[in-house]
Amino acid sequence: MFRRACGVALLLAVLAFGAGPDPKNEPTYSKDVAAVLNARCVNCHRTGEIGPMPLTTYQEVRPWAKAIREAVIERRMPPWHADPNHGKFANERRLTDAELRTVSRWAEAGAPPGDPKHLPPAPKFTEGWTIGQPDVEILMPKPYDVPASGVVAYQYMTAPTGFTEDKWIAAAEVRPGNRAVVHHVIAFVLPPEGDTASPAARERERFGAPCAPPAPAALTPTAAAERPRTATPPRGGGGLGVHLVGWAPGLQGAVYPLGSAKLLRAGSRIMFQLHYTPNGKAQVDSVTKVGLRFAKGPVTRTAHTMGITNTRIVIPPGDANYESTSCYSFTRDVELVGFMPHMHLRGKDFLYRVTLPDGRTETLLSVPKYDFSWQTWYELTQSRSLPRGARIDCTAHFDNSPNNKYNPDPSKEVRWGDQTWEEMMIGWITVTVDREPPAATGGGGS
Repeated sequence: MFRRACGVALLLAVLAFGAGPDPKNEPTYSKDVAAVLNARCVNCHRTGEIGPMPLTTYQEVRPWAKAIREAVIERRMPPWHADPNHGKFANERRLTDAELRTVSRWAEAGAPPGDPKHLPPAPKFTEGWTIGQPDVEILMPKPYDVPASGVVAYQYMTAPTGFTEDKWIAAAEVRPGNRAVVHHVIAFVLPPEGDTASPAARERERFGAPCAPPAPAALTPTAAAERPRTATPPRGGGGLGVHLVGWAPGLQGAVYPLGSAKLLRAGSRIMFQLHYTPNGKAQVDSVTKVGLRFAKGPVTRTAHTMGITNTRIVIPPGDANYESTSCYSFTRDVELVGFMPHMHLRGKDFLYRVTLPDGRTETLLSVPKYDFSWQTWYELTQSRSLPRGARIDCTAHFDNSPNNKYNPDPSKEVRWGDQTWEEMMIGWITVTVDREPPAATGGGGS
């Protein structure tokens, strides 16, 4: 009797397995998957954005179902590189385990469309912008001819804002004109004509001071001769100016917390720092631009973006785990809004830690597998109060070994430089501080 019962149970189990899952319980695009894609993917995967194909309708998504499943299971997409054990981020694109299972099961079931009546409302976007429709668009002042080959030094172009009164900027975004050759763009704010003070230096002095890492060894004559030319911004008028907003693959526009904004004084100018990479065909960039949205309500806090930098890196040939550090000590209370770690092709990992005046330490952001292809801004869900005397330490590691498949040349010593085969180590942060008198007006910021 026992054997017969076991045999019947086994037969029932086999039959149940062979029948497969109940199709009534399988996810469908309309009821389950569209909402996940809308929340995590379509901001980039829509017409005119960085995603290589749009994913806004079932007809667009269905041919990619298997590829989507593979990408999400491997955590390659959506691109998000922060360790989930440290920090909560408002713009996190990483799928939850439940969302991952939903997408995977849907693809395995043959990507059923489901009932269109169950489709969630489509997200609304402003075509061409992630910050919404700008109040002002400022175009690069002249076209630039990008050669088919060679090394192009950073280009600097200055455009007037035309502002006759101070403006508070609640959101800003760079839109690259020719993505085929635009590597990155940073927009800086220069003071009005005739103001020769360095606004960047003045801003740094208002918040604190960077730590000074040890000076690197001098370059040998041969290495100095081989070192590529680095561009310098135009002289006068405040140097590079104050960081406004940047663009690189993966970066979207900057939207500051409610009540916070960046100040552009009347008569300010925008300096475009443009990095081009030739791709084998001569091209032109003529429509790179910056969009600005003005604050529509009272501004009580001023936003500032700064880089915690070590320009003295010297990475030995073949070194698989070269460490670089930088830090910044605050001399006033600030609210920390977010981070953007930046390295080049040898970048391996990046860590932000804070040390408070009482000696307590905490990891703010850990990026254990840095990816140069995705320059990501990590926006805190809730800003973090840092008191006067707090210090942020950045620690980065670089892989200059042959095991790094992106390494341009593991036999070369690597130092700081503009080009991608050189390196950088910048821990960008954005903070806000109490708005200071005299109060500027205009743009709805009074």
